[in-house]
Amino acid sequence: MAGLWLLPAAVLLFFAVRERLRNRAYQREIAYIKGKLDDIAQAPSKQSTERILLTTESHAVRELLVGINDLLDRAGKSAADYAMTERAMRKMLANVSHDLRTPLTVVLGYAEMLAKNVNMTAEERLRLLEKVHRKTEEVLELMNAFFDLAKLESGDSELELSMVDAGEVCRNGVLAFYDLLSDQGLEVDIKLPEEPVWLYANEEALGRILNNLLSNAVRYGSDGGYLGLSLYAEGSEAVIEVTDRGRGIDAADQDRVFERLYTLDDSRNKHSQGSGLGLTITKRLVERMGGVIGVSSLPFVRTTFKLTMPRSAGARRGE
Repeated sequence: MAGLWLLPAAVLLFFAVRERLRNRAYQREIAYIKGKLDDIAQAPSKQSTERILLTTESHAVRELLVGINDLLDRAGKSAADYAMTERAMRKMLANVSHDLRTPLTVVLGYAEMLAKNVNMTAEERLRLLEKVHRKTEEVLELMNAFFDLAKLESGDSELELSMVDAGEVCRNGVLAFYDLLSDQGLEVDIKLPEEPVWLYANEEALGRILNNLLSNAVRYGSDGGYLGLSLYAEGSEAVIEVTDRGRGIDAADQDRVFERLYTLDDSRNKHSQGSGLGLTITKRLVERMGGVIGVSSLPFVRTTFKLTMPRSAGARRGE
């Protein structure tokens, strides 16, 4: 009879011992996890690679490790993105400072010549004043582009969107370049539908995007003697393409053309470099309006910037 009572007691003792051992294992595992987290926290440079690896029989601990390692992955990516952004900002500030200093130095030189050379003829004086005016405009253009980009990236302002006739915007954009295209003798190929192509966009922003793309094609692709502009509907979206047949963009550079202050100096016309902000502003404007932009290039055959925009508010929201 006594043996029958001992059996339940033994079972209870077994479960009690097993639970105690399990708790001790949990404590060791938690202590190990805490120690690894402390090590990672004290060595920020390792955050992007080091993870917590632990063999455990506990499903709950395994789930905890999955969550912790996921957070470490996100933290590492955030740290890498921050470092990349910081490097880009330093480079941008250095390049902007250089681009500002160059024309300002020229302006100061011309101003000094105008001030000291009292015997200068009226014609010479006018010629120098025209150069001062052009260089001052360069400085103003660069500063405006820089502040426009900063404003776009800060997200402080909203673009008012409405239905816009993209065909009309394209026609006005080409007309703005008519004299320049005529002077350079470029073959102009315009393919715009007669009926309106409505976009859900901001008309001013769309005009600026088109101006940047046309200016980029003329500036860097004029050696190909061709400029193409086309507009067509494609389902719930509309597509605008600006094409040139110039020197083109190397495949390795095509993902970089929308970066801040990337002027295509390795792949396009080195004698016609811009501020490097135009395409960056273009991409930010496109994204703010729910569109996408990309580039494809085969040197001296076809370099095309393709802008895809939603034709309605519902398309923009993905409805």
